[in-house]
Amino acid sequence: MKKLFAKALVTSALLGGMLVHAADTIKVGVLHSLSGTMAISETTLKDTVLMLIDEQNKKGGVLGKKLEPVVVDPASNWPLFAEKMRGLLTQDKVDVTFGCWTSVSRKSVLPVVEELNGLLFYPVQYEGEESSKNVFYTGASPNQQAIPAVDYLINEMGVKRFVLAGTDYVYPRTTNKILEAYLISKGVKKEDIMINYTPFGHSDWQSIVSDIKKFGSTGAKTAVVSTINGDANIPFYKELGNQGIKSDDIPVIAFSVGEEELSGIDTKPLVGHLAAWNYFQSADSKINSDFIKTWKTYIKDEKRVTNDPMEATYIGFNLWVKAVEKAGTTDVNKVSDAIIGLEVPNLTGGTAKMLPNHHITKPVLIGEIQEDGQFETVFSTKEIEGDAWSDFLPESKDLIADWTKPVNCGSYNTVTKKCVGTK
Repeated sequence: MKKLFAKALVTSALLGGMLVHAADTIKVGVLHSLSGTMAISETTLKDTVLMLIDEQNKKGGVLGKKLEPVVVDPASNWPLFAEKMRGLLTQDKVDVTFGCWTSVSRKSVLPVVEELNGLLFYPVQYEGEESSKNVFYTGASPNQQAIPAVDYLINEMGVKRFVLAGTDYVYPRTTNKILEAYLISKGVKKEDIMINYTPFGHSDWQSIVSDIKKFGSTGAKTAVVSTINGDANIPFYKELGNQGIKSDDIPVIAFSVGEEELSGIDTKPLVGHLAAWNYFQSADSKINSDFIKTWKTYIKDEKRVTNDPMEATYIGFNLWVKAVEKAGTTDVNKVSDAIIGLEVPNLTGGTAKMLPNHHITKPVLIGEIQEDGQFETVFSTKEIEGDAWSDFLPESKDLIADWTKPVNCGSYNTVTKKCVGTK
């Protein structure tokens, strides 16, 4: 009996020690594909979060506690994202998660995050038409990327015909639906808009690029607006080069191709093609120079590049740290309240502010691809407030998101004065 009692005391002490140890850290979930078609883009974001955690721990952590990363690989498998998210929240008990790239992965985890009252920071440009109380969107909404990009093509390049080429999932389809409505509102005829979708990982671009070439041979200035995601970009751009399509003939403006994606291909045939983002590695600011230096030192590779979703991750991480420190706790509800209105520096020399709709302020940059795989900025704006709901779709033009009282809703109809659907 004495032995059993003693053993129970030892077990209790060990468990108590483990609980104390667990309480001494703040767990941070990292939910990015490290394998599969999206690994080309997402692995870098996993490394970015780990670097930011490492840097924060060197400063003493948050609220006097060290940050402990919990990394999982959803493997570019959209249902698996939901399963991994559930595990992070129920088993690992993370306080916050940084993750997802594609909108289909975000849509997959959304019901899990809301059900379990988790906290997700989503760092990639997306189609809008969403605002969740449990998600903070630090990538661009359409009015911070897609709409300004099309305006640039029309106003600065005189483009009259548009090819909307995307990967077949929710982000490209919804973005192109918005863009088609916007283009028609600007006087572009429907027959001057070509829309094409391909599966994830698509590799045979010969006939599609041939169709694009034919569509652009009418004499009217033509451009491709690309929402192609992941490793399909490599054969797409290679085929453009194979068929001799240069930027002077049919320029491509991409929303999902940054420095990381270009690092895997010969960029000489692509010089002059464009990308629309909110950050480029070439941004001339001290804070950006410091970030690049820290990144290359951390990753131990001078050739590794930075990109826009990395900056969005950086902004989201710093906003979360600031909100936790303001709230004095990692409690999701208190952090979510505390983060509204907070500001942190972005990497282009400006400021990112968290808005009541859970989106942030961002500048828009249009960049030309250079031979070294970097971008030269040819157009930029001041910070623009992210809009959760598009003004160009009839079903959402009257909707706003505002997670502060008295509205406290992600889809509030300004005409009926009611919240549409669930809060």
